[in-house]
Amino acid sequence: MTGKTRCGWCGDDALMVRYHDKEWGVPIHDSRELWETLVLDGFQAGLSWRTILHKREAFRAAFKGFDPAIVARFDDGDVERLMADPGIVRSAAKIRATITAAHIYLDMMARGEDFAGFVWGIAGGAPVEGDGHIVASTPASEAMSRALKARGFKFVGPVIVHAWMQAVGMVNDHARDCFRHAEVRTPT
Repeated sequence: MTGKTRCGWCGDDALMVRYHDKEWGVPIHDSRELWETLVLDGFQAGLSWRTILHKREAFRAAFKGFDPAIVARFDDGDVERLMADPGIVRSAAKIRATITAAHIYLDMMARGEDFAGFVWGIAGGAPVEGDGHIVASTPASEAMSRALKARGFKFVGPVIVHAWMQAVGMVNDHARDCFRHAEVRTPT
């Protein structure tokens, strides 16, 4: 789109290119934002990220800005409302998993445990440089998946978690020749 070399997965879809160029792989340390991205990646299970990204604003509206305190109060009526919303992925299991994830997030906060500190601690505390090989999961994503599942999170298998870890900058998996690889690289 601008003559720059990018990761091949973003293709020429304008929204995907903008996401790649501005967001993907940039380390996120805000707990609520990490939680939102984890939930959205859970909705991706069985689908493409392009589908979720194109529905992201509708998801944000439907889930009240992904405010965990609001989402935790969702009830069966809210599940019905969300199941009728054509702007989002209508999966009762994923919607209920999001409500459960809000409860888990709030429980962690109530115990004085920061979600960002928890997940970044599992990830080793700093971004890891990918080696340029495309893989579906890694030992790190398997460990993160186990830790999240132990807390009660759903739709957090190692493949989804690896995609999430890439997206939130825990792993710099931009292709070596992508212009963003050096821009998001962890200083050595």
